[in-house]
Amino acid sequence: PGDTSSKMPTAAKKHRKERGSEHCGNGRIGKHRKHSSGRGNAGGQHMHRIAFDKYHPGYFGKVGMRYFHYKKNPHHMPTVNLDKVWSMVGLEQRKEYAKKTDGTVPLIDVTHFGFFKVLGKGKLPAQAIAVKAKFFSKQAEEKIKAAGGACILSA
Repeated sequence: PGDTSSKMPTAAKKHRKERGSEHCGNGRIGKHRKHSSGRGNAGGQHMHRIAFDKYHPGYFGKVGMRYFHYKKNPHHMPTVNLDKVWSMVGLEQRKEYAKKTDGTVPLIDVTHFGFFKVLGKGKLPAQAIAVKAKFFSKQAEEKIKAAGGACILSA
C-alpha cells in the first residue's frame, strides 16, 4: 500500500506543516472533494464544452453514411507501385535478363508477394518486363507497355 519509492522522510513533507491549518492548503471555498468535475470525459457537451471544442474539434456527432454488414474481404486490395516491382525480381536476375537477346523477359507475379493491384507511381527502367496481377491502373499499364513489357491479368 502506498508509494514506497519516495525516500523523503515524513517529517519533511508539506502535509506535516499543513497540520492544524484546517484546510491543509486546499482552500475553504473550492474544497478538496473527490471528483468535483466528474470522472473521465464527463461534461464534454456541458461544463467542459469549451475545452472539448478547443482541443478536440469534431469529437461529437456523426459523419458519413452507414454501411450495414461491411465485409472487408471484397474490398481487400493491397497495392504496389511500379517503382517497387523490379525489387521483387532482384538485381542478379535482372542483370541476367538484360544480357539475354532471345527476347525472354522476367515474369513477376505480384500476387505471390501479397499484392492485387499495380499502380503507376515511379519510373520503370527501359527493360521489358511481364507483370501478372489481378488489376492494373491505367498509368501502370501504359508505363509497362512503354518499356516494352506486358500486363497479364490473373483471376
